[in-house]
Formats: sequence, C-alpha cells, structure tokens
Amino acid sequence: MFFSSQDITIYYEKYGSGKKCILILPGWGNTRASFRHMIDFFKDSYTIYIIDYPAFGNSPIPRKTLDIFLYSKVIKDFLEKEKIEQPIIIAHSFGGRISAILSGYYKIKFEKLLFIDVAGIKPRKTLKQLIKQSIYKILRRMIKLLPKLKQEYYYQKLIKSFGSTDYNNLPVTMQNTFKNIVNKDLKKYFKNIDDKVLILWGKNDKTTPLKDGIKLKKLIKKAELIILPGGHFLYLDYIFLTNKIIDAFLNEKD
Repeated sequence: MFFSSQDITIYYEKYGSGKKCILILPGWGNTRASFRHMIDFFKDSYTIYIIDYPAFGNSPIPRKTLDIFLYSKVIKDFLEKEKIEQPIIIAHSFGGRISAILSGYYKIKFEKLLFIDVAGIKPRKTLKQLIKQSIYKILRRMIKLLPKLKQEYYYQKLIKSFGSTDYNNLPVTMQNTFKNIVNKDLKKYFKNIDDKVLILWGKNDKTTPLKDGIKLKKLIKKAELIILPGGHFLYLDYIFLTNKIIDAFLNEKD
C-alpha cells in the first residue's frame, strides 16, 4: 500500500488486527524484509505497520531534497491519516532519528518506545577524520580551478574516494538528503522525550557505538538500557532473545 504527503510517497504494509498498534521504523536503507521474524512474532497480538523510506524498497525516489523534519512530518501525517493513536514504536538506527523528532519535537504521545542501536547522536570528529576533511576541502577548491567541462568528472572521483559507502551507494538525487540527515545532532530532541523507552544496544556495534546508547540512557528521563553482545543489527543477531525482551517490555505494567 502507498501513502503520499508533502509531495513524498512511501510504501507500507500492515499485519495483524490487534487492538494495540506497533509502528516499526527501520534503519537507513533497510526495508520491511529484515523485520519478518519480528513481524511474525508479534502480528497475532498487535496491528503492525512497517514502512519503506523514500528511495528504498518499494518507495519511489523523492523529487526533492529531504531533511529529518520532512521525513518525520510524513510519518506524522501517516499516523493521522490511519487514525493511529499512541502506538508503540520499534525503531532501529535511522528510525531513532525519526522517533526523536516525532516525540521530542512534534510531541506525539506513544505508548512505549523501543530503540535498537539508534542513530542521532552526532559524534565528535577524530583527528584522522578532521585531516581527511581538510584534504577533501583543499582538493575540492583545486577542482574548481579546472576547466568547467572537467570539474564534474573529477568531483565525482573525489566523492568516490572520500564519501562513505552509504553515501556513494545512493542515487545522486539522495546524496544531499543523506548529508542533511547525518549532520543533524538530535540530542536535544531525545532529551525532550517523555515516554517510557527501552534501549537495546549491541556491545560490538561499530556503526552506532555503545557510548551513544549510554548517552541516550542519560538524556531520556524514562529510559532503560540493555546491552547484548551483538553488532548494529541486534534484532537479527539475537532474533528470539530480542523479541522476548521486547515482548516483556510491552507487557510490563507501568
């Protein structure tokens, strides 16, 4: 099924018919496919919605550059259109960024929030990264001295050499969107979250390091942190255990 808002179209699927709703917000580039075990575990007790972000899965590439507020506004509009009130949010990685804006900026009330290795805490650059950034800026200025016909060619080669894998794998039209997202520090929005939050984190996560999870635990008023010996895709590293922990959290009495 498709939903359109703000000149953006997203694909979503719905499972189950339980009274309580779960909205799954995947990580960047991930789709509903990687959550099939979680969906199968919970669909008999809940109504589950899961989306494909613009340019991923079945969702078309947007015609404009997005930022995290626009992504979140589309999800907000989706919840309103489907008349989904106070759902449970299960967010992985990039999904945490959207959750922070929905709860900490738009002040949408959720029954509970479950964060798995979420993103949104902008790290300080290491010395190596600062040097790499300086070299990139110098080379970028040098390219501008070349004849215009050659500038784009060498600029693309520079991007492939210095850009991240996620950045280089994106369509050109999505690259500015990616930069908008990763450069936004969302600490103040996480701090504004008032809902009950369970944070699950992989001890060996290299994408969003454990220190981010510890920082989130301190930022969010009603948060608990559980650390497991997995990586960034904790819900796939420990499928049964993750689902059982989530189930216990959802059935916990306030």
